[in-house]
Amino acid sequence: VHLIPVNPVREDGLNPKSRKRIMLDLLTEPPAIDPVYEAHVYCNIPSIAERSMEGHAPHYFKLVSVQVLIRHGDRYPLYAIPKTKRPDIDCMLVPSRKPSHPQLEAFIKHMSKGSAAQMDGSLSSLPHFPSHSLCEMGELTQTGVVQHLRNGQLLREIYINKHKLLPGDWTAKQLYLETTGKSRTLQSALALLYTFLPDFDWKKINMRHQWSTIFCSGSCDCPMRNHYLEEEQRRQYSLRVKNNDLERIYVDMAKIVGIPTRQLRASNPIDSLLCYFCHNVSFPCTKAGCIGMEHFKVIKRHQLEDERERQEKKLYFLYALLATHPLLNQTVNRLQRIAEGKKEEVFVLYSAHDVTLSPVLSALGITEARFPRFAARLVFELWQDGKRPKEHFIRILYNGADVTFQTSFCKDHYKRSNKPMCPLEKFVNFVKRDMFLIFNSTSYYDACHRKAL
Repeated sequence: VHLIPVNPVREDGLNPKSRKRIMLDLLTEPPAIDPVYEAHVYCNIPSIAERSMEGHAPHYFKLVSVQVLIRHGDRYPLYAIPKTKRPDIDCMLVPSRKPSHPQLEAFIKHMSKGSAAQMDGSLSSLPHFPSHSLCEMGELTQTGVVQHLRNGQLLREIYINKHKLLPGDWTAKQLYLETTGKSRTLQSALALLYTFLPDFDWKKINMRHQWSTIFCSGSCDCPMRNHYLEEEQRRQYSLRVKNNDLERIYVDMAKIVGIPTRQLRASNPIDSLLCYFCHNVSFPCTKAGCIGMEHFKVIKRHQLEDERERQEKKLYFLYALLATHPLLNQTVNRLQRIAEGKKEEVFVLYSAHDVTLSPVLSALGITEARFPRFAARLVFELWQDGKRPKEHFIRILYNGADVTFQTSFCKDHYKRSNKPMCPLEKFVNFVKRDMFLIFNSTSYYDACHRKAL
């Protein structure tokens, strides 16, 4: 831990009122992966108020735009372990049940109205909040709703109350909202917006539907992206078959539930086990025995080792560059318009999945970031220099931590600059040009259709 004095010692040698910021800076890697600790981080159970670095800048800088990419909150599993009882979790919203939020009751009442919102296509048929006494597969839980009510509240205190990003009489044109067609992403977006906006007004909510989980919109045709994804999946398979501990655990679990090992593996048990773990529910049992913490640890440890190898092998990185270019290009174009003086779409929210955030982090070069937890948030801030109004800078934050200078395009700038952010043109050049250099290409289309080197 580094103690960083905010006020330097005065020239006369007297120490002014001492105020210190404690910035956690891990100087060494933990000696070994702790799968239980990492699982707790992934669950992101709402507890104490979290510290965040959003909205920090020299006093003469003005915040002009914020773009937020979120992962949906805690959800019920997408897969069931065959021949076991599903985890008994209630997806009704009950304000008196923990975890809760001071605005949860008002949120439920407001979401029950909601007919005046503009919702693209199939979004209009989705429920605005979870409401089943036994959760449906993939359904947002109360924990997931509370996670995003907290996210919205935190961002409101910084961006609305402090920086006045949106006025009290904000209009629909100042927002750009987009979500995939799953109820969990729509509901997560609504929970965040409910506590974020100065006054949540259904008539001003225009939610666009994105059919692709990588938000590629009209630029999804990319054969080489699919090629690198297939190569990455081969790498994953190769790592799995080499792991003898993992195979032994799968065989043991398959015996407990009475199915072939291959069938158990295909049911993706870690997804289901994480739900038991995050909700503090006992792992399932049968007459042949119980799935236990040892099973969970081995599978979770392998998952973490897979993430580490994925960062090293670069196949995923090549996939990520091509997968995320359409979304990053849209982001850059919007930031450029705002830097030129446009006042529309100053707050942007994309509500998405782990498979959306993870490649964005990889493409930006933020290799130290953890895999996206439930309700993870990636924020792009655009700042205007008050002393030189034509100059604009960006900050990038992941779950409240400033990762601007972890990005591949701004690592070197950090050494030469006294400003805690990155010139906008560096981000623009990266997205418009530098992303394609590794493919020996000059454009997204060319990189997508050029054969692998």
